[in-house]
Amino acid sequence: MRGTNIFMKSTALLIDTNIILDWLLEREPFVSYANRIMEHCISGRIKGYLALHSILNIFYITRNKFDIEAQIEIGLMLCEKFHIIGITPEMLQRTLKSDSLKDLEDGLQMQCAVEYDLDYIITRDIKGFRNSRISVLLPEDFLTLLPTSTT
Repeated sequence: MRGTNIFMKSTALLIDTNIILDWLLEREPFVSYANRIMEHCISGRIKGYLALHSILNIFYITRNKFDIEAQIEIGLMLCEKFHIIGITPEMLQRTLKSDSLKDLEDGLQMQCAVEYDLDYIITRDIKGFRNSRISVLLPEDFLTLLPTSTT
């Protein structure tokens, strides 16, 4: 079964945009879980993936909180610490043609996770990923799966 050995560095997580925003914007009550997820990804204990379009969305959403220099620094750090994965025109078309499409951004996240054969999608928007072929977990649920020594 995919993802059963969650404790290894080879576990691959697609981190949804909302988790990164919780971390950057210190959004309560979610920031503590986001901090722990980010710590695992940044340290390399878990292999973190971000969809390229997430970085674009993060840049746009944080424009009122951070100046351009800080945004560039954040973007570069994310590129350095995460595996950045993009969509192809074919992935976009598959998403747009999906009978279950409710939200384009969530659909693209799912396409990325499937295309790159990732183990989990970590998000606070579980309902946006109802039809995902990849396991979808809330950050707090994922953290309970980790050994106590790494949480």
